[in-house]
Parts: sequence; structure tokens; C-alpha cells
Amino acid sequence: MAELKRQLGLLDSTMINVGTIIASAIFIVPSTIALQLHASAPTILVWVVGGAVSLLGALCVAELGAAMPRAGGLYVYLSEAYGPVWGYLYGWTSGVVINPASIAAIAVGFATYVGFFTPLGAAGIKAVAIASIVALTVLNCLGVKPGTVTQNSLTLIKMGVLAALIVIGFVLPGGSVANFRPLWPEGSFGSLIAPFGVAMVAALWAYDGWIEITYVGGEVKDPERNLPRSIVLSTLIGIALYCLVTASFTYVLSPAKMAASSLVASDAAQVTLGRAGAGLVAVAIMVATLGANNGIVLTAARVPYAMARDGVLPRWLAGVHPRFLTPVPSLVVQAVIAIALAFTGTYNQLFTYVIFAEFVSYAAGCGAVIRLRHGAPSLARPYRTWGYPVTPIVFIAFAAWLVGNTIAEQPRDAGIGTVLILAGLPFYYWWRRVAIRPPIPASRAAPAPVPPPASYRRT
Repeated sequence: MAELKRQLGLLDSTMINVGTIIASAIFIVPSTIALQLHASAPTILVWVVGGAVSLLGALCVAELGAAMPRAGGLYVYLSEAYGPVWGYLYGWTSGVVINPASIAAIAVGFATYVGFFTPLGAAGIKAVAIASIVALTVLNCLGVKPGTVTQNSLTLIKMGVLAALIVIGFVLPGGSVANFRPLWPEGSFGSLIAPFGVAMVAALWAYDGWIEITYVGGEVKDPERNLPRSIVLSTLIGIALYCLVTASFTYVLSPAKMAASSLVASDAAQVTLGRAGAGLVAVAIMVATLGANNGIVLTAARVPYAMARDGVLPRWLAGVHPRFLTPVPSLVVQAVIAIALAFTGTYNQLFTYVIFAEFVSYAAGCGAVIRLRHGAPSLARPYRTWGYPVTPIVFIAFAAWLVGNTIAEQPRDAGIGTVLILAGLPFYYWWRRVAIRPPIPASRAAPAPVPPPASYRRT
């Protein structure tokens, strides 16, 4: 059987993560945050805090990725730390709901902004969305290299567009330092906690994507070095761009105007560039969404692939194309589910139901760092989480608060989401009883990691 090959360098790995982090959220979410916080300082601060929390999670996952550089990401880490059923539940939720729903939602967002340049009805938007899913799937079936070249190009373009929006906002006429007023909202500090929490949810959602490269850990060259470096570097790039873009929008519009805007990026660009600014933002969102979806399509299919290798899904899903060295069956199944969700329009509802599950999984991943430090002390750890054990504990606390807030504010959605997650259990136990096969031998898997030089080890 053909195997996946290590082809991704540091640039490729970083661009996959950056490209997935930066989707359409930064063009829309600042207005949601301004509506909650009503002042420039907390509006920018929430991006700093959200980025710091994301970085804590990234530092933890970096240790796991360097220690277990295999396809599957969190599925592998949770299976090793807590047992196969926990890894399976993550893989089930990720492969059947979260990732296909993400692909469908982003594809529809891309198609919606294509409609800025040519009229598209509801059917036209669905057709363009489905066509983009098919095109990206075919591209990533044809080899890792075509997918990564596309990802690198789209990510560099979107970073360039964001840099242009930052410069345009601060340099061209239309902005003013006076727009930063008020710096701080009226009222006590305590009255800011609840709205800051709501804004944090939006910011953390915008940062989501820093984990994507771990799904293709089995295809990263020198993973002991490149996985942690790319995870941390991409998160830092996201923090810098998000904070600067938000500051630029505030300089042009003011918090009050941002709060009243339905598409803050477009309104800010029109202040400085006129009607052409709206077109620039539409192009930026199209590039951002297409790049984010390419990254998800490329990486997410490795989760069902890894599960099939371990024998907890049908073995044919572990198939690798002998020429292109890509998991074609998993890519195709992922596309079929995403297309069905895009066509029926059910992706947003499903996504709402299980989005809190992502942060449960992230918290479990950070907990796996602690559990494996105690339970598997001999595991080679080329990179060790900076600030351990404070780093994973703080992230787990934030994730617990976020999940608790979701349950309190949206108990019905959280309940349905929990049912969707647990719905995988009957299939898991049925498959173990009647059809499970032993995992593909390790000798046929990716080579074991080679311990790095002592100079690179962190304590």
C-alpha cells in the first residue's frame, strides 16, 4: 500500500496554519466586538487576550505534535492520552460534522462575495460553493505539492491585502486619532466582564485554525522542529495582523461606527478609497475564504485516514493514491459530506450545535500534555511546552469558561451538540465487535521521530 510522504517544509506548514486562521472573520467580527465593548482600548485588547489564549493552546499542541508527528492531529493525541474511544469521538465529530460544516460554510461565504461582481441567486451561490469544494478537492487529490503551492500563494496574497488595508487606513486621508475616543467605556470595570467575554468568543473563533498543521503531521519534514515552529509562528502572525487591522479600522471609523457596520472592512475601505474600496474588500474576502478552505480540505481529510489506519473506520478510507500519494478516498468522502451540507443549507445549524465541542477537544489536548508527562515520561519530547504546567492549566480554564458560557446561554444547542457527538459511540462499539481490524503495522507507517540535538531541547 502506498504511504503518505513527508513533503511539507517550515514555510508550507506555517502558510497552511496562517491561511486557515485568516478567513472571513477579521473582515466582519470587529463590528461584533465593537458592539459589545463600545470603546477602542478593549476592542483591541480582546484581540490581544484572544491571541494569547490561542497561543497557550498552540504551545501545548506543539509539544504533542513534535512528540507524535503522525497524521490525525488531536485524534492521535487524545487516543494516546485517554484511550481509543476518546480519540474516536473527536475524530467522529471532526470528520463527520465540524470539518465538513466548516468547508460548506466557508464555500458559501466565498460564493456570496463572488456575487459582488456578478449577480447570483440562491441557486447560483450554492452552485459556486459546490464547484469550489469540488475544485479544491480535486486539486488536493492531485498531490500535496499542488495543494501547498496554492495555499502558499493564497496566504501570501491575503497577508499582502491585509497589510495594504492597514497601511491605507493609517496613511490615506479619512482617518483620525480622534476616532479612538472613547478609549474606555463608561461604567465600572466589573460591568465590562460579561461583554468582554462575549467578545472573546468571537475573537477566539477568528483565531481558530492554529491546530490545522497537526492533522498532516505525518507529511511534515523534520517535524520535531518544524511542527512546533510553524504552530507558534502562525499564531503570532495571526495576532499581529488581527490587532493591526482592528486598530486601522478603529482609526478610520471609530468604535461607534464599527458597531453599526454590517461589514466593517468594506466601510473602512470606502472611507479612504471610495467605491473601489468595497471591491478590494470583496476580493480580499474571496481570497481569504478560498485559502482557508484549501487549508481545511488539505489537512482535515487526514483525520478519517488516520482512524481507518487504526482500524476504527473502514480500511478503504486509509487508501493512498499510488502516484499522487494523497488520501483520495478520505478527501472524496469529506467533499461529499460538505457538498451535501452546502446544498441543503444545514451546515450553519450543525456548526452552531457542535462548535463548543472544538474547545472541549482543545482543552482535552492541553490536558493530554499533563497526562502524558506523568503517564509516559519516557516519550521523546523534542519540544516541551513553555511555561508548563501553567500554560495548559490556564488554557483549560479559559476553555471551561467558554464551554460553560455556551451551555448557560444556549443550553438547547449545547444539548443537541452533545447528542451529535455521542451518536458516534454506537457505531464505534458495533465496529469493534463485528468489523474491527488491527492497525496497519507501524513498520508501514511514517518513520519514527529522531531525537533532535540537545541544543534544541527545551525544559
